[in-house]
Amino acid sequence: MALIGRLFAIFFGFLLACAAAGLVVVFALLIPEMKNATLDEDGINTILGFGFILISGFALLPALVLILVTEAFYIRHILAYAIAGALAGLCCYLAFIPFDTVAMTFTGIVRRHLEVMVGAGAVGGVVYWLVAGRNAGFWRGVQAPPQK
Repeated sequence: MALIGRLFAIFFGFLLACAAAGLVVVFALLIPEMKNATLDEDGINTILGFGFILISGFALLPALVLILVTEAFYIRHILAYAIAGALAGLCCYLAFIPFDTVAMTFTGIVRRHLEVMVGAGAVGGVVYWLVAGRNAGFWRGVQAPPQK
């Protein structure tokens, strides 16, 4: 029964983390480009919805792997979640960038966009830690090994 409750906490934490990361991406990338445009409530809802869907769709697989690792190893430190979120943001950004197989490099990387996505991932990781990460592995009923 504790596992089912934990799965709900993980799902809710992931949704809130995606919403927070989507907000960071939308406000960092789209709002400066639209400084002269006026946005009504429907426009803001559309932009936030687009950012949330974009982040949650592309971040699902990297975040799922990181969630499984943190649950398996009782990782509860906030810095670990921030770094894991930053790695997930990096994976999401690199999924959009074409890869040149001849030169073995990514082509077309925009440094500012990379920084925004990594920062959004870190924010998402911290939000996930606030909701669900602080109790990673707690559902097992076994005390976590002492952290040094």
